[in-house]
Parts: sequence; structure tokens; C-alpha cells
Amino acid sequence: MFLALDIGNTNITIGLFNIQNKKVLPGPLKVWRMLTVKEQTSDEYATMLMNMFFYSGFDIKKITNVGIASVVPSLNFVFEDLVKNYFKEKVFFINHINSCGIVFNVSSFKEVGADRIADVAAAYSMYGDSCVVIDFGTATTFNCIDKKGRYIGGAIAPGLAVLTQSLSLKTAQLPQVEMKKPLKSIGNTTEECMQSGFYFGYIGLVKELLVRIKNEMELKHIIATGGFADFIVGEIKEIEAIFPNLILEGIRVIWENNTDEYKLNY
Repeated sequence: MFLALDIGNTNITIGLFNIQNKKVLPGPLKVWRMLTVKEQTSDEYATMLMNMFFYSGFDIKKITNVGIASVVPSLNFVFEDLVKNYFKEKVFFINHINSCGIVFNVSSFKEVGADRIADVAAAYSMYGDSCVVIDFGTATTFNCIDKKGRYIGGAIAPGLAVLTQSLSLKTAQLPQVEMKKPLKSIGNTTEECMQSGFYFGYIGLVKELLVRIKNEMELKHIIATGGFADFIVGEIKEIEAIFPNLILEGIRVIWENNTDEYKLNY
């Protein structure tokens, strides 16, 4: 089995994929999520992983390869140590060099996060055409790839959770509010006013960026992923589909493209 890990700033998403005829099959068998804790040790993370496997009925000993997309550099060694000690394997980290043939048509290509690389790799493998992936995570990223498979950049905005937390932290009289769709834009209470600003204001942010992106590139597909995608995408008709496990699929696709260097060990 192939294990894909998306190490994000808020959560770590874990996807387990089946292998048949020396090929990692699309569509994870199981997906787990756990909080990102930078102080956690490799042994502590390994214990949580083994518990997840055990209670879901999977044999952790059947994992033959591990691919990781990480945007938390301090945890890279932790998981490298975990994979070495518990799986006896060499970890495969997604980066701009092993990125499934994607050409980076940006000046700061070394700064493109592994999550963004996995997003566009998965999207281009599905469509083979120009695409924008909107990833609604801790940050909301707009990742653009043209019809020739070139990553041409995008945009980064604060995620919804970051906005709500920062407003309550930086203001004396505004509370932390529940993230929900308000019934109307004009709120009657402080909580409703904040929910209106977050929800409808964020929709405006996304729509405006999409208008500008479409004016700057030839665009065929707009798709979404990330933890807040379901919450907000229903208001944005330009988004044609949500793929909850897009980064995991991107890790799988990039791994498949690099199996000459990192052989399947079975």
C-alpha cells in the first residue's frame, strides 16, 4: 500500500492507497486527519498513525512507500525519522524538482509550496488543460496552470479561519463567532454582522480574483479543494467541482511519475 501525507499548518491529512500491478490506484481507500502539532515527536505521530490503522482494520506493515507534501519544514525531519524507523523506507517529499513534469513559469519557483504543486499536478492529470485550483485551507490559494502544463502563479489570501481568529484577537469587543452562512447580509447582532462580513465578503474576494484571473489567462476549468470548500463554493457558480482529496491525489500522481528513482519495494 502507498501512504500519502499532506502536512499542513492546521491539519495533517493522511491517505491510504492500494497498489495493483505496480501501480498506485486513484482514490484513497481511507482518509484520516489529525491536528498539526509542531512539538510532537516521531514516536507520538507514529502511535497515532498505528491506532488509526488498527481501528480502521488496516495492516500498517503492508505500507511499502510513503509520499509527503509538507508546508511545515520543522516537521519534515520528524516524519522522515518516522518513516525510516517504523516503515524501514526512504520518504519521498514533493518539491519543484520532482513535480511530474510541470514547468514553473514563475520567478520564485523554489518558493512554491508542496501543497500547491500537488494541487496543480492532480488537476492537470485529470483535465490536461488550463485550470485554476482554489484551495480553501489555512490560507486560500489560487493555483494557475496553463494548457501546456505550465504553472504560471496565482494568489494567496488569508483563510476563513485565520480571518475570524485574527479579528477577535485584535479587537477588544468582537467575539470569536461560529462559522456559518448568515440568513441575510445586514446583521442584527454583532455575531450576525461578523458572520455576514466573513461569508459574503469572502465570496466577493473569491469572485473578484476569478474575474481578474480569467482576464489574464485562457481558462477552461475552475475547481476547489480544502477544508472550507464545501462551506463557500455553493455561492460561486464558476467553480465546477470540489475534490476533497486533491492534494493526496497529487502526491499519488507525482509519485507515479518518479517511480524510476523510488522503486516500489515489493
